[in-house]
Amino acid sequence: MTEGHEPAANPHASAAEIEAAWADPKLANILYHDWEAGTYDEKWSISYDERCISYATDVFRAAAGEEGWPYPTAMELGGGTGFFLLNLMQGGVIKRGSVTDLSPGMVDVALRNAEGLGLDVDGRVADAERIPYDDDSFDLVIGHAVLHHIPDVPAALREVLRVLKPGGRFVFCGEPTKVGDFYARRLGQLTWWLATNVTRLPALRGWRRPQSELDSSSRAAALEAVVDLHTFDPSWLERTALGAGAVDVRAVTEEFSAALLGWPVRTFEAAVPDEKLGLRWKLFAYQAWLRLSAVDKKVLSKVLPREVFYNVMITGSKPPAPVELSRG
Repeated sequence: MTEGHEPAANPHASAAEIEAAWADPKLANILYHDWEAGTYDEKWSISYDERCISYATDVFRAAAGEEGWPYPTAMELGGGTGFFLLNLMQGGVIKRGSVTDLSPGMVDVALRNAEGLGLDVDGRVADAERIPYDDDSFDLVIGHAVLHHIPDVPAALREVLRVLKPGGRFVFCGEPTKVGDFYARRLGQLTWWLATNVTRLPALRGWRRPQSELDSSSRAAALEAVVDLHTFDPSWLERTALGAGAVDVRAVTEEFSAALLGWPVRTFEAAVPDEKLGLRWKLFAYQAWLRLSAVDKKVLSKVLPREVFYNVMITGSKPPAPVELSRG
């Protein structure tokens, strides 16, 4: 169902809109994510099968535990194509969902994905700083890789608490830390330079994507510098959530060695034609990432400060309703 959902925007933005987007982060987010909507799942290897169901439920569990499963109602803020919400619904974490995003194109794709999976989901185009739902609407609000796109994070967290029911919980995962973003971006830049230059060699003919595709990827990376507004210190996120009125607040970090592998792998895959990599490469990359994630969780998280890990997750609750004392 699509109650409150506005028509999709034209993904082919005008030159004037693109020019204006450099000074307007919200417009940049709409244009960029409308442009990416149709190929976003493929670009980020998003699926709605056991692989991503396990990932989504694992990160949710790491942030907030299993208490309260299944949540009767949940809203995903900045839901994109529905990756986090739909996989958590399939994993038994959520019964009924609402997906929101600033990009009409992303909301359209998320609703199509939900329909294809037979899941009970509605969608709305929404600004995170002015969420178009009533007070006390949801048992859970979630997000994955969304807070770093929002200009006013404290205002968004206040809105999240407004639409949560008393005692309801929020869980945001997949946000870049300040230290993690520093090394991940530099690894990505180095890998891109190496991949796009080494593949010019005659011996590697066919391993280089057409120049038009490489140029498109470079333009996308340039616009990402506009839409990626923040990196986070875990302690700052905790203080900000508490300042917004949340209780039971906790930040957890993950991925250090896994990020050191993951960013070069993703960048290399963007530079090389898919047919040159094949299923064997994808299995190798995924299994290596799983092994390193296990090392991060079981070993490195016990000896390294949380600030050096790439991803930060934040969870907290809306204070419960005050108990009314009976008179007499």
